[in-house]
Amino acid sequence: MAGEFKAFLLRGNVVDLAVAVVIGGAFGKIVTSLVNDLLMPVLGLLLGGVNFAELKYVIAEGTETMEEAAIRYGAFLQSVLDFVLIGLAIFLAVKAMNSFKRKQEEAPAPAEPPKQEVLLEEIRDLLKKKA
Repeated sequence: MAGEFKAFLLRGNVVDLAVAVVIGGAFGKIVTSLVNDLLMPVLGLLLGGVNFAELKYVIAEGTETMEEAAIRYGAFLQSVLDFVLIGLAIFLAVKAMNSFKRKQEEAPAPAEPPKQEVLLEEIRDLLKKKA
């Protein structure tokens, strides 16, 4: 049982999946920071100083015993923008990798010399050995 588990963990696709999850999490943090720290402040400034994270529609005001009930559509808009940017970045990365792979596959193989040249070279080498 332990041997099967070890074989399962060390299979290429399981390790690849684990690496993808870790890299994806780190990449998601980078894109979230890009959106929250760079894009949204600029977009908010262009729209008159609006902070998207604080955009909300209040359904019921808060009281001493109850918190405010609100639809926080600003946070939702930020999440949608995060998703779109992550999708775009992954699309561009995959497209670049496919382009690179295609160029490698299309690269011409080194040309082999004609058979006559190969035979003549072998004859020359044999004659050098005899001399």
